[in-house]
Amino acid sequence: MNRSQNPRPPQPQGPYGEQQYDGRRYGDQRYGDQFGEQYGDPYTDPYGESDSASWFNSNGSRQPAQGYGYGTQAAYPQEQEQQRYAPGIPEQRQREDQPTYALHTVEETPAEPSYRIPVTPEAGWDMAASRRRAWVSRAVLLCILLIQTVLSLRLSNTAFQDEALYLAAGHAELDHLLNGTPLPIDYAAYFSGSPQLYPVLAALVDGQFGLTGARVLSLVFMLFTTGLLYSFSRRMFNERAALAAAALFSVVQSTVVMGFFATYDAAAVFLLALAVWIVVRTNRAPAYAVLLAAPVAVLAVGVKYAAALYLPTLVVLALLTAWPYRGAKSAVLRMLLLGLGMGALAGIGMYTTDLLAGIQQTTTNRAHGTDSAQFLLQRSAEWGGLMFLTAVGGAISYVRRSRMNESPLAQRLGNPGWRWRALMGLLLCGTAVLASAYQIHLGTVVSLFKHVGFGLLFAAPMAGVGVTRLVGAHFRYPQLGIMLWTAVLCLGISQADWRFGVWPDSSKMIRTIQSHVDSKGHYLSSTPEVPVYYLREKTDHSQWQGVFGMDYKGKKGKYYTGDEAYRAALRDGEFDLIVLDGITNPRIDDVVAGAVRGNPHYRLLADVPWRNSSGTGTYRIWIKTS
Repeated sequence: MNRSQNPRPPQPQGPYGEQQYDGRRYGDQRYGDQFGEQYGDPYTDPYGESDSASWFNSNGSRQPAQGYGYGTQAAYPQEQEQQRYAPGIPEQRQREDQPTYALHTVEETPAEPSYRIPVTPEAGWDMAASRRRAWVSRAVLLCILLIQTVLSLRLSNTAFQDEALYLAAGHAELDHLLNGTPLPIDYAAYFSGSPQLYPVLAALVDGQFGLTGARVLSLVFMLFTTGLLYSFSRRMFNERAALAAAALFSVVQSTVVMGFFATYDAAAVFLLALAVWIVVRTNRAPAYAVLLAAPVAVLAVGVKYAAALYLPTLVVLALLTAWPYRGAKSAVLRMLLLGLGMGALAGIGMYTTDLLAGIQQTTTNRAHGTDSAQFLLQRSAEWGGLMFLTAVGGAISYVRRSRMNESPLAQRLGNPGWRWRALMGLLLCGTAVLASAYQIHLGTVVSLFKHVGFGLLFAAPMAGVGVTRLVGAHFRYPQLGIMLWTAVLCLGISQADWRFGVWPDSSKMIRTIQSHVDSKGHYLSSTPEVPVYYLREKTDHSQWQGVFGMDYKGKKGKYYTGDEAYRAALRDGEFDLIVLDGITNPRIDDVVAGAVRGNPHYRLLADVPWRNSSGTGTYRIWIKTS
């Protein structure tokens, strides 16, 4: 039908001027008729009775329809009070002859998901060993060793007097062993380690690669020490504690310096670490297997006598590490076997060689110094205090909670009792203070920075536990561990740089005196070991006199000692060359300078400037004229 022939009738107006359809709201006449017949008026209650229009309030009560019927004007609810909403479904009346469209609940069958989330394991940190974990741990350990290598190799200076002494003695021992050349002096009488062990090995390397080669040998020893520390810490605890222990130990001052220092300290630390590794590694083996550690431990003492301070720790460690696995009887037997084995080997070595005098002079009967206990405690705290406090914190935490693995499965495993854990923490942390306590007894700071490193080797496993507890399960607070390691690293770098610059660069001094030295002269020097090492083709130790005591027989047969010995020798023109640095023993330097002043036998050859960690100074060199 054409709309122009059947126009739409006018629509009624609402109270606000809008159009209001008469039941045909959304279309033409035909559409409205169909809509009304099938669904009823959309503005009335579709579920109510047909003969009486009504609607439902929001509270579910039934109210008469207001202006929504056919042909009526709409009444708007703005004129009435708005009803408060109350949840619920309104009651409905049904007629038997009319269908209802009441709401009803339909149970839907859930659709099958297109993706299923896999079942997660009980813990994210699996307790079982895996190849992936092993390789990741090795990769991290390799990074730690590379950092340690870089920190040590960046150090640079000429030979320290101890380095020069041991290397020159090693060359003399080699000549004595290979060619029968008499030793210039009896090194065994005052060395703090056997002159036939490390000095000979270092001299072999020095002969091929020089001082740098000998220092790299120490670096190799310290790298193996860090690797062994990781290995036995991993067996005692887990990978995380082992990596943390290795990371801390690798950057402390003692490790960095001993890693590029041609003395026997690095070799002794390595042997102690190897002995600890054997003790821990054989904790589940038969008791006699621990005897493998006895010769290694005794060899460590032979290399450096001060290593004997840590033999009791090895004996107790043999007991504690075997107790949870082998029982009390086997553990006690293991401890006795190791103690007797080390004692027997040490006794044989001591009384079949000429090392007893050196042990007494440098270790058991060492002269006491004048350094105060407060000063030594302060230095010990500076050089190892942060790592030691971390170890103490780890030990306390380990006593409170033994579980080392984050998996809930670890809660069902048997763990050592708190008494055993307390003894282990006390043993490892207590060993770290042995060196400081002994040097406080002696009243000397000499070599303390190296001996602190010996103790930190034993405290490192507990320091690793402390770091893991600080970081938390599943690396909850990694920033705390990073901050701690960074602090130890910064201290280690600054202290190592200072330590390697304590002694002056001697290269200019050596170039100045090398043409004035031969195999017949007699010389005086603040550090005679340095020119002996660099000029060993021309001179040896027997030709040089130091500044820490002297005995002299004058030309008239009179004996002098101490300061008078220096004055008498200079009056007689005893020395062909004098080299003073002004810092080794300033008091004797002043005595010598006063005796040379106005002395017709000597003239000033040169003033050679030098610089060290504390400032600048001058080598003063006199040469004999008549």
